[in-house]
Amino acid sequence: MSVPTPLLDTIRTPKDLRNLPESQLGQVVDELRTETISAVSVTGGHLGAGLGVVELTVALHYVFDTPEDRLVWDVGHQAYPHKILTGRRDRIRTLRQGGGLSGFTKRAESEYDPFGAAHSSTSISAGLGMAVARDLDGRSNNVIAVIGDGAMSAGMAYEAMNDAGARHSRLIVILNDNDMSIAPPVGAMSSYLARLVSGGTYRGLREAAKQLAKKLPEFFYEKAARAEEFARGFWTGGTLFEELGFYYVGPIDGHNLDHLLPILRNVRDSDTGPVLVHVVTQKGKGYAPAEASADKYHGVVTFDVVTGAQAKPKTNAPSYTKVFGESLIKEARKDSRIVAITAAMPSGTGIDLFGKEFPARTFDVGIAEQHAVTFAAGMATEGYKPFCAIYSTFLQRAYDQVVHDVAIQKLPVRFTLDRAGLVGADGPTHAGSFDITYLGCLPGMVVMAAADEAELVHMVATAAAYDEGPIAFRYPRGEGVGIDLPERGVPLAIGRGRVLREGTRIAILSLGARLAECLQAVEELESRGLSTTVADARFAKPLDEELVLRLSREHEVLITIEEGSVGGFGSYVLQLLTERCALDRGSLKVRTMVLPDIFIDHDKPERMYARAHLDAAGIVTKVFEVLGRETRLGHSTKRRAKS
Repeated sequence: MSVPTPLLDTIRTPKDLRNLPESQLGQVVDELRTETISAVSVTGGHLGAGLGVVELTVALHYVFDTPEDRLVWDVGHQAYPHKILTGRRDRIRTLRQGGGLSGFTKRAESEYDPFGAAHSSTSISAGLGMAVARDLDGRSNNVIAVIGDGAMSAGMAYEAMNDAGARHSRLIVILNDNDMSIAPPVGAMSSYLARLVSGGTYRGLREAAKQLAKKLPEFFYEKAARAEEFARGFWTGGTLFEELGFYYVGPIDGHNLDHLLPILRNVRDSDTGPVLVHVVTQKGKGYAPAEASADKYHGVVTFDVVTGAQAKPKTNAPSYTKVFGESLIKEARKDSRIVAITAAMPSGTGIDLFGKEFPARTFDVGIAEQHAVTFAAGMATEGYKPFCAIYSTFLQRAYDQVVHDVAIQKLPVRFTLDRAGLVGADGPTHAGSFDITYLGCLPGMVVMAAADEAELVHMVATAAAYDEGPIAFRYPRGEGVGIDLPERGVPLAIGRGRVLREGTRIAILSLGARLAECLQAVEELESRGLSTTVADARFAKPLDEELVLRLSREHEVLITIEEGSVGGFGSYVLQLLTERCALDRGSLKVRTMVLPDIFIDHDKPERMYARAHLDAAGIVTKVFEVLGRETRLGHSTKRRAKS
């Protein structure tokens, strides 16, 4: 039996794909799915979503003239097959690696990525902007936005659809329904109906009927329009989208090219306004371990292709996420008013653990961070203690609600910010770089940062006990440092830090999980004869003013360090020292170590922090810079500082 010549090897760009006969696309699909599985087994990443859209990806690039036609992938974690077909196959095994391809779409990476995305529900808004710009320029290219049914739970998607329907701009939205959360059963009849209503003949007859009906009295015209809409909605569904001004086509089988290709051609060639094509797919399609997995291998580490077994982390320390979830459970056992809220990230935030024990007190509101915050505020008004668990980077999407619905009203909502600081392979779109700054500037907001997993346990207890207003605590992605955990958390004194090591000349004041690097740096500094104090601020707001002022009085150098942007903890310390005239003493030297004013590309977290100079080596170097010496770890060239 002869082995087919690999077709994927002949495809450098979608133009090469479009040169193939339609009869060979099935082979391309099979090879593309195999290549995607092989690549992700090496790099880890988002697998299930990409496997679910292999046929759709091939069909879209075959029917549409990309990149002239703009193809916008919502979120982007399903875009690995798209990257393989668009000139990036030779780098696909660098996905999410330092210096390699992004795990999401990225404008700087390829002309086939017209819009960068890693957060959900932006594609329709961006696509509409592109379509309106096209119309203003008098161009005729297509704009296609591919959005998942999960992303359709966000209000932004409906805001965009409402605007698109009102503008009547020519825009194609592909609803990738991979959870069957919207779709009725699909099959030959539904596919036939979808082809029928997307075709020119039906649309021509429909328009002719409209023109004829307009000549009738208004009463009969309205009745006829409603009858047509009802009949089409009855057979095909999509009444909601029709009401928003979209022409609905579907549902269709997203794994059947014989269904996809003619419908996409019909939609491409139509001159109607916005169109929504409802495509039903299966996450993890074509890879048995993914199909059998509960999460369809949504996100994976490296794995064995044959067995599907994923590599296990080589650590005995629990993850911060797990520590939070288990600590919240312990607090909730004591207090029936504690509830947990998340925005479509139960496992990512540890709320899934809480939900198993307290299902009636667990609320997943979907991809709707704005709603999650105000929903929590509403519960707080009724005396409940809501823990609103949202990634640092996702809480940015609900900032107005944090200000208007929580902070101004002084409501005791507990914000738990997972993924604080740099997050590794997910890169700048998921880095929790700004929360200290954007929360700390709000009057009445308490902001804590856990230095290790034991401190996180105490901060959960602190938040549970605090009822004077909003309170937030942040912690990083990944495993803890491996210290013993307390059996139960003890509420911390609000605005009070702790001193871990006393010295006389250098003071390092850390906020958050850089503390371990600070302690490592001290060993090097002490070996150079520099007596060093290390303190954990615990609170960015309110500051431990007494501690900060003591450190400034008793040391020659004061260095603050945080896993956040400029304008955060270090700025608050400088503000205090300025107000208290502590900087008027010429002998005190103060430096703030923060994330650099750039978006740091994905890499291993330790490399990212080294690039940001927020590791032990960076701390040592900063101390010697302040003292007027040049240094490297291992040896130093000393120059006496003037004193």
